[in-house]
Amino acid sequence: MQTRRSFLINTAVFGAAAGTGIGLPATSFAKAPMVGTQAAGFYRMKLGDYEITALSDGTVKLPMSKIYQSMAESEIDTYLTDRFQSGAAEVSVNAYLVNTGERLVLVDTGTGDLMGPALGKSNIEASGYKPAEIDDVILTHIHADHSGGLVSGDDRVYKNAILHVNRREAEFWLKAKAKAKADQVLGPQIAQAERCLGPYVDAEKLETFDDNGAPLPGFASVLLAGHTPGHSGIIVESKGEKIVFWGDVAHGDVLQYDHPDVTVAFDVDQNAAAATRATAFAEAADGRYLVAGAHHAFPGIGHVRRDENNYDWVPLVYRAVY
Repeated sequence: MQTRRSFLINTAVFGAAAGTGIGLPATSFAKAPMVGTQAAGFYRMKLGDYEITALSDGTVKLPMSKIYQSMAESEIDTYLTDRFQSGAAEVSVNAYLVNTGERLVLVDTGTGDLMGPALGKSNIEASGYKPAEIDDVILTHIHADHSGGLVSGDDRVYKNAILHVNRREAEFWLKAKAKAKADQVLGPQIAQAERCLGPYVDAEKLETFDDNGAPLPGFASVLLAGHTPGHSGIIVESKGEKIVFWGDVAHGDVLQYDHPDVTVAFDVDQNAAAATRATAFAEAADGRYLVAGAHHAFPGIGHVRRDENNYDWVPLVYRAVY
């Protein structure tokens, strides 16, 4: 039987041994190797009767002070430094899966193998689904970080899915004239678009929708042109709750909220992109609905509110169980 005295003596002996390393197995102090990776990147939430799964395609370091336009680089760098995003900022690439209970609809696909090993994670299977189960894929637009995950090599990843794209977006990238194909900036992007969407065209799996039209029943769209000609937000509503999948209305979740007129080098029409962003911010703030940004910090879902400097991004509060 252990008395209070023996307990204190044993405790003192253990403490002394711990302090000197005497009397304890060497393995007790072995250090575990560092892993360097995160858990599989997906996050679920309810929207009325629907389930939304945010899917991380990964993150990539980008020199955002050089990518942002319409403001002096030094001023941008100071702004980002004040918000701990100086140098090469870590930028998320997000896609979203909507489970209506009847259909599985993927909004954007990530990068596939087009943009290096830091991206292309998809995480669909990690989240509990298989590509063959996806019924429909809707693209907000056809840039490689949204359409690259459509294919693996020359094969369709989503073999049972119909691909839905805004009509003017599809025509801009898939029916480009020789002059556009020869352009140093647009040319490689057109080639990527043809590679990613071509297998779906060949399989007669591509369907287009009109500006502000419905990609498929229960899913609406709003034309958000500028970043690309047919760039569209995808609108989903259930039981009075609403989310708009924004695509690339904003890149990051700080600078453009204070300065909606700041554009990015990837915008096809920078003036139109700035005007679209100002309208989208105002509508989201006034409507108080959820938005999902492809390049907001994962999971990229939140609200927009007005503040003294224009707008503010308010991320969704994490919930372990919805």
